[in-house]
Amino acid sequence: MPLLNVDELTVTFGGRGRKDVKAVNGVSFSVDEGQVVGLVGESGCGKSVTSLALMGLLPRKGVTLGGRADFDGSDLLSMSPRKMRDLRGSKLAMIFQDPLSSLNPVVPIGVQVTEILQRHRGMKGEAARKEAAHLLDRVGIPDPDRRLTEYPHQLSGGMRQRALIAMAVACAPRLLIADEPTTALDVTIQAQILELLKELVDQEGTALLMITHDLGVVAGLCDQVNVLYAGKVVESSGRRELFAHPTHPYTHGLLGSIPRLDAPRGEPLNPIRGSINDQIAWAEGCAFAPRCDRYEMGCLTGTPELTEPREAGHEARCVNPVLATTEVPA
Repeated sequence: MPLLNVDELTVTFGGRGRKDVKAVNGVSFSVDEGQVVGLVGESGCGKSVTSLALMGLLPRKGVTLGGRADFDGSDLLSMSPRKMRDLRGSKLAMIFQDPLSSLNPVVPIGVQVTEILQRHRGMKGEAARKEAAHLLDRVGIPDPDRRLTEYPHQLSGGMRQRALIAMAVACAPRLLIADEPTTALDVTIQAQILELLKELVDQEGTALLMITHDLGVVAGLCDQVNVLYAGKVVESSGRRELFAHPTHPYTHGLLGSIPRLDAPRGEPLNPIRGSINDQIAWAEGCAFAPRCDRYEMGCLTGTPELTEPREAGHEARCVNPVLATTEVPA
């Protein structure tokens, strides 16, 4: 059994006088121990909402959850708030997208790290402080003893992100969710953060769920990739197979819009036309149809099913998939 098995997860936002919005619409995937699984897609496709639902961090009012998310034999979606508090930070941890807004601006870094050690590992006083310094040193923060006394605004963006990682791995979680951990960081710091996450997976056997829109991150880190669009998985495959043979037109468009070093000078990019708002309801057909260059009438006959047009383990939700071999490198 996989460590995490998400089955038909749905998240619906509603309220009095407002139309319900289904942000996540039947997402299914699994993560094994020591595996890196990617959730990929544009902003607004449901990636972050999926992670917040798994962590139990969505508001309780105005939000309806459906499906199952079995983690180590227990359903995260039906777990009581008390059990979720015991689980978060110990066996299940998350690195948030914006470290400056995720850290408390009026509390020193040392206090924020040691409170996790106190809550989940029972450490106190000098022992907790030493362990906090060790964690900061482990994630590559120089002079960790001094950094423990500083506030988030006194650290650079890369150091704040490393501090969040230190907090997330303080209790050696079995599953780590990283929600766009390299956003707004320069390329050098991005590479360092990704290398650090890779080391954690290799050394600790931690399962990593990487949420990103950066396909470069996916190419260098993920084992399995799930491409989301309008709250549904539209393609799922191993990393190399996905990059070598993208099958869904949306995945093909994402890869085609990336600048390539081997492209002729002056060649324009080939972006996906329209925006994430240009979609139809999944009940009426493929949500990507209004933006798709391979659109045909069969796209409007209801929700397409995930099929295996190429080989076992490579699934796509499309009635007119791209089956020609591409030159996208693996």
